[in-house]
Amino acid sequence: MQFSIGQSDGALVIDVLETRLDAAVALAFKDAIREATASPGNPVILGLSHVDFMDSSGLGAIVGAMKLLGPERPLELAAPSPGVMKVFRLTRMDTVFRIHDALPGTQGLSAAQ
Repeated sequence: MQFSIGQSDGALVIDVLETRLDAAVALAFKDAIREATASPGNPVILGLSHVDFMDSSGLGAIVGAMKLLGPERPLELAAPSPGVMKVFRLTRMDTVFRIHDALPGTQGLSAAQ
């Protein structure tokens, strides 16, 4: 699972660098999010601009990440591709997550696997 991590306006920004978020990578995604957010702290913004395809397993992994963080540490989404945004609309999850049009500028961006 490839992603980059940075900070922007007090939020932890995790930019997913995979083109698919599906059953094949859902478990690795959950593990990567768990590791990246192990330290308590700021809200988390998940960048999805590179993700072209997401199935129900990928959506479930994102919902699982939201539950892992809990209500005191919100998970927001940024820059979903049109196909991914369609999944959020069809499942009405666009009403659950705050979704930004673009990924905020980040400082200290580092790649991780």
